[in-house]
Amino acid sequence: MKVVLDLSRLLREGKISQEEFDRLNRLAAHDTGSLALNILIGFGVIAVSGGFLALVLDVFAVAVVGTVLLAGGLALTYAGLRQWQVLATICLLVGALMLAGGIATIGKLGFSSLLLATLVLAGAGIGGRSNLLVGLAVLGLAACLGASTGYWHATYELTITEPTLTIVLFSALALGAYLLSRRLAGDYEGVALTAARVSLFLVNFGFWIGSLWGDPLVLMKVWSGRTLVAEEARHEIVVPAMVFIVGWAVALAGVAAWGATVNRRWVVNLAAVFGAIHFYTQWFERLGATPLSVLLAGILMLAIAALAWKLNQRVVAEPA
Repeated sequence: MKVVLDLSRLLREGKISQEEFDRLNRLAAHDTGSLALNILIGFGVIAVSGGFLALVLDVFAVAVVGTVLLAGGLALTYAGLRQWQVLATICLLVGALMLAGGIATIGKLGFSSLLLATLVLAGAGIGGRSNLLVGLAVLGLAACLGASTGYWHATYELTITEPTLTIVLFSALALGAYLLSRRLAGDYEGVALTAARVSLFLVNFGFWIGSLWGDPLVLMKVWSGRTLVAEEARHEIVVPAMVFIVGWAVALAGVAAWGATVNRRWVVNLAAVFGAIHFYTQWFERLGATPLSVLLAGILMLAIAALAWKLNQRVVAEPA
């Protein structure tokens, strides 16, 4: 557990002695020096790796260098050398991303290569107790179902090609990861909670896209043999948008109520954010962006924000 203390203030208030101040200050200086050295070496590792890859321009070399860095990061992590943990984290992240990216590129972003890259990220994240890599692994699993993002000038794009499957799969993953986190301790509890939280994001994205266009259940049609071409399967909507609209509202209300009951502020705030997104999306899809609709939507959102603020204040005031 990390604790941030203002040593000078504690000394002035007489809460620590001069001897304790000097001892803690020396420890802090030692950690600061180790951090600076770790960062310097980490940048050196990245520069050498990047320069080597720029020279060889070979995707297989990317995977090999990534494997070496990943192995080194894991070795430093399990060696328990606290002064080298920043370097271990850098090697772990860079190595895992290079290896996963190399695998996906070699496989030309096919399903099997994306799935293997996802497993690499998940394994590295769990082995190295990295919340970031586990979160990326969950996003990688979504990519296996066709999820993607895009950007061009002043335009952002979110693609969820299988809303129903996304909702079902990541709801199950969020629940499983949450229940698992209650049985784990230390860093592994945080890793499991990260997987659950990212999964909840994807569940909401599935509802969002489904509420706009419905779901043709392309994969199910292709797997069942009803059609051999995915593009043909997109023309017939199987699950109408209204199912997602109503289901999303019910799910958000239920999750928010549960989060408030068990004192999970992050979940309550997530439900509030996506509740606002859901409200605005359906409001303007049905009423359009007229001055009156904007005014009424703003008033309602201010009321919801006030309620959310009150709830957060109550949770902070109550003991966990």
